[in-house]
Amino acid sequence: MKNTRKEPKDTNEIATPRTTGDAPAEFQRFGSVVRLPIGLDQKACEASVDALNQVLADTITLRDLYKKHHWQVSGATFLQLHELYDKHYAAQQELVDQIAERIQLLGGVSVAMAQDVAERTQIERPPMGREPVPNQISRLLTAHEQLLRTCHESAGDAGKNGDDGTNDLLVSDVIRTNEFQVWFLSQHLVPTPVTEPEEAMAGAERR
Repeated sequence: MKNTRKEPKDTNEIATPRTTGDAPAEFQRFGSVVRLPIGLDQKACEASVDALNQVLADTITLRDLYKKHHWQVSGATFLQLHELYDKHYAAQQELVDQIAERIQLLGGVSVAMAQDVAERTQIERPPMGREPVPNQISRLLTAHEQLLRTCHESAGDAGKNGDDGTNDLLVSDVIRTNEFQVWFLSQHLVPTPVTEPEEAMAGAERR
């Protein structure tokens, strides 16, 4: 039997890495959705991809806001907030992966690069310098609420479109994680006086 396999002109051609200049610039444009056999209507997938990319851009921004504050926090609560900010950052990072993978699973293209995220996010850009703790926490709470409003609306739309996977991701993971973090952050703004036990007891006895 005749061998019809075409041999490369240069045997080194196989072992030579292909640089970006040799490959197409992209093979799926951002904003497009390819059809995958996942039992969902194409329009439902397109709607969810668009909504999830907004949630993703805001989640990436919130994640990075936590890391900024983790580095720049100061004051009497430095250690507690330094650790809390980093814990919340890690949780947001997990959400980033889950949301991005859901977008790809639906046949879309996830927003990824910082400049693209900055153009799309609804969260206000913070100053480059350091902010006092109350400002940091207030900024984070505002960002959480913006993200949660988007998630509630997007989860409802996904449910109406029959996209149970996206609805579950938004409700079970994104919304619940953000609500929990809001609870932890907001308690740092409650004006509870800091007193010594003896002073507190003396005050109680006087009453």
